[in-house]
Amino acid sequence: MDKHAEHFVETFVKELEEENVAIFAGAGLSVGAGYVDWKKLLQPIAHELGLDIDKEHDLVSIAQYHLNEKQNRSGLNRALIEQFSPGHAITENHRILARLPIKTFWTTNYDKLIEDSLKGAGKIADVKFTLDHLKITKPKRDAIVYKMHGDIEHPDDAVLTKDDYERYSSSRGQYVTALSGDLVAKMFLFLGFSFTDPNLDYILSRVRISLHGKPRDHYCIFKKCSRANYPDDDAFKYAEIKQQLAINDLKRFGVQTLLVDEYNDITALLKQIENRYQRKTVLISGSAHEYGAWTQAQAESFIRNLSQALIRNDSRIVSGFGLGVGSHVITGALEELYQHQGKRLHDQLILRPFPQGPDAQKQWEFYRQEMIAHAGVALFIFGNKLDGGKVVPANGVRREFEIAKEKGLLLIPIGATGFMAKDLWQELIANFGTYYPAHATLRPLFESLGDGADPKKLIDTVIEIISKAKGR
Repeated sequence: MDKHAEHFVETFVKELEEENVAIFAGAGLSVGAGYVDWKKLLQPIAHELGLDIDKEHDLVSIAQYHLNEKQNRSGLNRALIEQFSPGHAITENHRILARLPIKTFWTTNYDKLIEDSLKGAGKIADVKFTLDHLKITKPKRDAIVYKMHGDIEHPDDAVLTKDDYERYSSSRGQYVTALSGDLVAKMFLFLGFSFTDPNLDYILSRVRISLHGKPRDHYCIFKKCSRANYPDDDAFKYAEIKQQLAINDLKRFGVQTLLVDEYNDITALLKQIENRYQRKTVLISGSAHEYGAWTQAQAESFIRNLSQALIRNDSRIVSGFGLGVGSHVITGALEELYQHQGKRLHDQLILRPFPQGPDAQKQWEFYRQEMIAHAGVALFIFGNKLDGGKVVPANGVRREFEIAKEKGLLLIPIGATGFMAKDLWQELIANFGTYYPAHATLRPLFESLGDGADPKKLIDTVIEIISKAKGR
């Protein structure tokens, strides 16, 4: 990843943590799901008019010409319904965006991919595409989706023609106001958007003027011009020049451009963002009926101090409230948070107490999957339980290790605490190259986690591993 991309990822993750991010999705984001772009949507419309869509650049005018000739929107509506009906698979880009803590989405698309991906991530989307929608707040919403050009289920009201664009400020002026406010308050990432939409051009200009030519920074991602897409060198050179001029022009609006070689690189960037964001959250997995070589006082102090150190390291903690472990995790986190009042409890500590009762174990797998989905790092300590009067390794801790491995978390079993944590540590050390092929330099640190002589050193080593794995 080059320096520009690295800076973008770091900036985006920081804004995510402050809940200052908004997404603006254009047609290109939906193309990966099998939907058409504007040119393909209007191709049959242009053909009816005797025009070659490949020779046309003002696509809004094509829609208007068709309306002028036919005197009704039935053909345009039919094209929308045929091309944007449900049934297309949600893309990985949509899934990643839905999992991230993004609360504001704007789109000119008519499809339902954004709201469907949010639903798939277990979130409640408050979808708005009429003026009445702006007056109502959906209870317990997790994200707002502004569909500023309408929705496929209401093709008559979709923004398509020059008439629609010309009336936009009067018919949907509140959307202009809402988007203008978000462009001032949030950092936008524009995905799949070509910046040829008249509405957005007007809104960006208005915001720029209101901020005296000093708008806040936003980002967009473009695919570099590729020689393979042009018939000759002259056409390719012309496209390169035009792309660079467009990139420079976007800077007037505070929009910084990130160029990628292939569209798949966008997915890789989004995955990097998700990974960096999740690395801020640490799962503490463990249970203890007894503490083995540790005295109870030593073990409880170690768990509290470990939690405190994680909070000081600017990490969030997620815990399943394991027996003999969970209460001390909470105590340590609370002690640290009370000393530093600038951090909010619900931002730093996520608790997922396991349900109890006759049928509770049937729900435990779901709980584990949901709990671990919050994290990017997983610590494993102790790990034993009482079964039939005997202390045995806790199979629940192993299951959490397996789930965390499947999800690509940074796995840190602290072998010095014994029991299941020791078993997992031995497995990891024996197969270190498989677990961490890109972090060979961390092996000595992981090896030292098997020595419990100095609990403070164990904690310092854990923090160092997390910091180095984050690239700090």
